Amino acid sequence: MQTIWIWIKRAWRWLTSMRTALVLLFLLALAAIPGALLPQRSLNETNVNEYLANNGRVAEVYDKLQLFDVFSSTWFIAIYMLLMISLVGCILPRTVDHWRAYKTPPTRAPKNLGRLSLHTTGTVERPFDEVVATSKRQLRRWHMSEATPEQDRAGTYSIAAEKGYAREIANLIFHIAIVALLVCMAAGRMVYYEGQRIMVTNSQAEAAIPVEQSTEFCNTSTSNFDSFRAGPTIDGTELTPFCFISHNFFADYLPNGQAEMFSSDISYAVGDQILDDPETWQDYQVQVNHPLRVAGDRIYLQGHGFAPQFTVTWPNGESRTQMLQWEPSDPTFFLSSGIMRFDPPAGMFPDLFERRQNQLAIQGLFAPTAEWSGENGELLQSAFPAMNDPAVAVDVYRGDAGLDTGSAQSIWELDPGLIHSGQLQRVERVNLQKGESVTLDDGSVITFDGAAEFANYQISHDPFQVWVLISALAMLAGLVGSLLIKRRRIWVRLTPSADGASTVVEMGGLARTDRAGWGDEFDRIAREILEREDPDEVEEDSLVDDDIIAVNPPKV
Repeated sequence: MQTIWIWIKRAWRWLTSMRTALVLLFLLALAAIPGALLPQRSLNETNVNEYLANNGRVAEVYDKLQLFDVFSSTWFIAIYMLLMISLVGCILPRTVDHWRAYKTPPTRAPKNLGRLSLHTTGTVERPFDEVVATSKRQLRRWHMSEATPEQDRAGTYSIAAEKGYAREIANLIFHIAIVALLVCMAAGRMVYYEGQRIMVTNSQAEAAIPVEQSTEFCNTSTSNFDSFRAGPTIDGTELTPFCFISHNFFADYLPNGQAEMFSSDISYAVGDQILDDPETWQDYQVQVNHPLRVAGDRIYLQGHGFAPQFTVTWPNGESRTQMLQWEPSDPTFFLSSGIMRFDPPAGMFPDLFERRQNQLAIQGLFAPTAEWSGENGELLQSAFPAMNDPAVAVDVYRGDAGLDTGSAQSIWELDPGLIHSGQLQRVERVNLQKGESVTLDDGSVITFDGAAEFANYQISHDPFQVWVLISALAMLAGLVGSLLIKRRRIWVRLTPSADGASTVVEMGGLARTDRAGWGDEFDRIAREILEREDPDEVEEDSLVDDDIIAVNPPKV
């Protein structure tokens, strides 16, 4: 039993050493690297599934090692918790030791001050008591103690002073702030939630078409988000109740196509104000890096893109119109890809199976400012990110588009299995500009009506965000203080003359850390106590006298 207790004490001593804390901090940073290089399920599970499908056995090994869930993996949490324990174990004993050191009087002067790196001596033509008072006045901001001749190692009166205790305090603040930062980040991950909502909005582009879709969002249910993730303590009932309406979206570009600013005008209401007339809601302009902060939540304008609109008119005269956002594959000029699926009118095909075989699917590319290239000038590219001359290059498919399968379907691409199996067959490939149409072999007409812009709004909630910022600032302040503040000591030994009219002063200084800049402070205090002139001022006075002699030479 005693042996086990000895090993426990050794393990605790090892864990709470500063060297171990530094090693664990390095390991934590090293462990976070896979989270930056590999897709994470908490951010985008689709990307993880694609990585697993494309990389075979290697991806399976990564998955077993929890490299797709780095920040919630057992090994990352273990390093995190060990670092927390190590830091706390370092801080508490150091805090106690520093408090004891602060309450302990400074060390008495050594017997031979001449051996110190900083040393000076001299005689002051003043009585002993006056020199003592001057010395105390110069060291009044120092932690000071006095030694009588009986207590002094050289058998005379001495003063010991120490300064720079704030260095250790700054060091402790730095380590406490690290712990606070880790705690706040962990607590924030427990109670945070974050969701995305894409809204098709009106824009200032002349080629844009009016939007008839709803542009209102209410933060009252997780089902209102296009994507949503939250901490383990959030079940959807803790959402802050507020609503906002997106009125428009504006994008400003430089002549070379580089984005200059994105902004969106919205109106919002919180709590019971939601029931008021929307005309009375508060207005705000959301911009990139300028979110709307409301009731502890933040509404960011995160991204944007384009939503083409197609109208399908069947041979019986019935029509269906659909507008859907397409994914920008080119982040510079916003060449976008996507699909649309259309179910034929119920009256055209009474048999459900036959109706399913006549669904239409449109898949292709959209360019906000069309540029045609290739041998026949039929290859669509985008020349500018603003919507100046919209056009599409699409394939039209007929068959089972997957609308009635009961399983989720991607809004960006058709299921390749349906195409490879022949359930979907291509019936047309065409390039269309705004207002142009194509007629299929059965008489159906597909019209490209144009497009509108969509904006991606991100709603984030993290009540510990402010505390993370405060902890980071405190950590920075503690680090700066621990680097700039110097721990130093001064000893002043005073010996009165036989007649009491003068006093012999001997001073020594010692820096407990780096002595850079400390010599100047020691010299200044020594000059004040020994009543010596500042050599810089003497040199300046000498220069002034020389100038006067040069300008006004003596007359012979």
